[in-house]
Amino acid sequence: MRCSYVKCGLEKRTEGGGSADVELGDLAGAQVDHEGAGVVEQAPNEGDKGTGNDPLTDDEMDRAAKLAASPQMRTAAEDVDGDRGPQRLGVDLAEPDVDELNDPSAPRRAEVTFYDYKADALVTRTVNLDTGKVEKTTTEHGVQPPLGRAEYAEAAKILIADPLGAGMKADFKDATDKELTSPEQLLLNGAVYRATEGAQPAVLDKCGEHRCVRLFPKVKNGPWIDARSFVIDLSARKVAKLDIG
Repeated sequence: MRCSYVKCGLEKRTEGGGSADVELGDLAGAQVDHEGAGVVEQAPNEGDKGTGNDPLTDDEMDRAAKLAASPQMRTAAEDVDGDRGPQRLGVDLAEPDVDELNDPSAPRRAEVTFYDYKADALVTRTVNLDTGKVEKTTTEHGVQPPLGRAEYAEAAKILIADPLGAGMKADFKDATDKELTSPEQLLLNGAVYRATEGAQPAVLDKCGEHRCVRLFPKVKNGPWIDARSFVIDLSARKVAKLDIG
């Protein structure tokens, strides 16, 4: 049995190199579907291929992501911007099956993770890189892995546009003598925020079920901006302020 990083606590590579603390959440409602015959039409070119337990090549990661994003998923799911198609989070080499551990001819597989903002679900698809088939799909709710660069950027965009972002914009202007109008003006990192009973405004009570983030923005070639008291709910596209004293 292969190990899911959200269940085993392993560090997971995220799109754009973003990093944050992993919040495991409640896995009790996870559901697993097996898709032994899931072949994507017009499979992408194979490109450079690795061997054995070598890390996935860039070509393998791109191919796996394209194979994993089925036409139905691209139509039904939504990304962090609200556009059609799921938000790609990461692509990693899957561990071989137990009966393949000592088999030099065992197929290489990739685990591709997406977040579907329409369903608030983490979707992990295992792709056999030899056959081009999706062998397994796992859909989990309430599981929030680290965010990627695009998600940090969208969170900053929402905060900049919200009245609660006025303080961040003022700090930026003090540091640069310029107006803050775009996430591209900042270096962004952050952490997943999960609601705790009675610890946040009611508007944030669904954080954990929703994908929420606390941002740690930094002026490029400048100081950090303290935005720790703000939480951006990417699923609801709302901002709220925590009372952190």
